Amino acid sequence: MEIRIDRIAKEFGGSKALDGVDLTIGSGELVGLLGPSGSGKTTLLRIIAGLEMPTSGSIFFDSDNASGWTVQERRVGFVFQQYALFRHMSVFENVAYGLRVRPKKTRPHETDIVRRVASLLDLMQLGDYGRRFPAQLSGGQRQRVALARALAVEPRVLLLDEPFGALDAAVRKELRSWLRTLHNKTGHTSVFVTHDQDEALELSDRVAVLNRGRIEQVGTPDAIYDSPRTPFVFGFIGTSSRIAVTIAGGQVSLDGSILPLTPAALPDGPATLYVRPGDFTVADGANGSIHGLVTVQRRIGPVRRIEVAVGAARALVEIDIPAHRTFEIGKPVSISLLRAAVFPEAGGIEPVCVETALMPSVLPLHQPSRWHA
Repeated sequence: MEIRIDRIAKEFGGSKALDGVDLTIGSGELVGLLGPSGSGKTTLLRIIAGLEMPTSGSIFFDSDNASGWTVQERRVGFVFQQYALFRHMSVFENVAYGLRVRPKKTRPHETDIVRRVASLLDLMQLGDYGRRFPAQLSGGQRQRVALARALAVEPRVLLLDEPFGALDAAVRKELRSWLRTLHNKTGHTSVFVTHDQDEALELSDRVAVLNRGRIEQVGTPDAIYDSPRTPFVFGFIGTSSRIAVTIAGGQVSLDGSILPLTPAALPDGPATLYVRPGDFTVADGANGSIHGLVTVQRRIGPVRRIEVAVGAARALVEIDIPAHRTFEIGKPVSISLLRAAVFPEAGGIEPVCVETALMPSVLPLHQPSRWHA
């Protein structure tokens, strides 16, 4: 089932939680709503579910306007962060609950309930746990019971609110892979909320990044990570460094030194260069290099990350280098850019949210400088 969100706004006491959100979720798609606390992602999920009513705007399920429908009429399965299981009920009874409380005319026969619950527990790899109680399960097992309960009522859409937020890192990673496999098997239209970018990028077909009640960017995980459209998305997704630069006459300069970048059609004035650690390379002092001092170095998995203070403002940039290389703290170093994005500032102040007119240019080097591995 397709979900279409049309100009949804929501206010709480005069404060805007959502501000004109538009989003279409395709049938069978798994979409992640990603953003910091207070960005509006959980409010949007609850409006889709019918647990909150919007101040304005509409929700469509396929071609039907579902804005006035009750939770029951929307037939959504909802999975909460804290499981929300009945502690006095067994695993089997928790999963069967939604079927057994249906009105008599729509309630399945008990034989069908038993068959469906058993099938779901097998799907969740909990076939031998039906008689146990929630207190006898691990956190990951409880979350799988909660998911089975949501699927038992045969929802048209599955909604998950920070489904792994209460779990430790190892269990979260295991369940992310498991949920993606489960989604491929069931094919439900699914929407999940998370503030964990790794979770969103690993699980989602598409990611919607929210900030201050608005959607900054929607795209595939690759597009969100590789081609951020706003300063917020670039800063929120992955690790990035920011360098204050100036655009003049189609050239980018740092403290008067021209960088070998081509800022297509961006206005003259102050701007900010965003670069990821893997998009720098240690250079040999060639023209266009940025000069700085090494301030920190540390091992991060298969690479070594150094921090370099550059420019008159001594902005700190992070650079990934091969793990076998080391630098002395305080040592001068030259670095070159392999790839970057530049965002012009609005009124001299870097915007948190920018409009289409302030989209960045992805800047290739004219010719990469020679560098040492």
